[in-house]
Amino acid sequence: MKNQTAIVTGTSSGFGLITSVALAGKGFTVIAAMRNCEKKGKLLQEAQKHGVESNIIVHELDVTNVGSIKAFQTWINDEFGRVDVLVNNAGYAGAGFVEEVSMDEYRKQFDTNVFGVIAVTKAFLPLMRRQKRGCIINISSISGRVAFPGLSPYVASKYAIEGWSESLRLEMKHFGVKVVLIEPGSYKTNIWSTGKQVAVESLHSHSPYHAYMQKIEGYIAKGENSFGNPEDVAKEIAEIATLPNPGIRYPIGTGVKATIFLKNLLPWRIWEKIVLSKLFGK
Repeated sequence: MKNQTAIVTGTSSGFGLITSVALAGKGFTVIAAMRNCEKKGKLLQEAQKHGVESNIIVHELDVTNVGSIKAFQTWINDEFGRVDVLVNNAGYAGAGFVEEVSMDEYRKQFDTNVFGVIAVTKAFLPLMRRQKRGCIINISSISGRVAFPGLSPYVASKYAIEGWSESLRLEMKHFGVKVVLIEPGSYKTNIWSTGKQVAVESLHSHSPYHAYMQKIEGYIAKGENSFGNPEDVAKEIAEIATLPNPGIRYPIGTGVKATIFLKNLLPWRIWEKIVLSKLFGK
């Protein structure tokens, strides 16, 4: 992968950080994009530990800011003139119950997880099309295939990315550009801690959904011991980036494939009963 360029968004932590290191280990020149470059220390420390710091360049990018995307696009075109891999990873998890999630919170979720992905991708589609090659890897989630109560902002954003990616793949295949979805289950990243933003109302004891939210939080916390190692996801992404003809979907994580299979197989009334029984034990 020498002389090939990979862009990864949201690289200050989580999947973005370790994916940057994994791609650098494959020989890519990695442009590690993050909104606040003051948070680059952990990434550079990890890169140095793996001996790949010379393959990583940190650059500022706010995927929700048109000016930031334009400046980033211009810099990439001027400095590199090519993009071989684009990993759209930047995002966060919005939570809360629909009645209590404000429209501003929904818009903020979509601005980052959906419109940010679309805007960054559009910035580099002309370059990839002219190259007649490239791989766009969108970090989705099992939540883009299987919904869960109390997470509708996040779930809706990931369902949107799933459908959009299918359309994009069909549009770009003729030009030699591949589009891939990574669908992780639960992993030990900060998206469910510092990265999760819960609607304030659902956290208050006076909320009619407060007890429900506590059940959901308890269910997530109970499963933390089974959360996977995010390095497995990074390795998968780095491997996919080198494939000549990758598939469209890569579900990964404990029980993820089985969960998706069962959800698609079972009638909704049975699936609904299973999900609610896991939360309420009945």
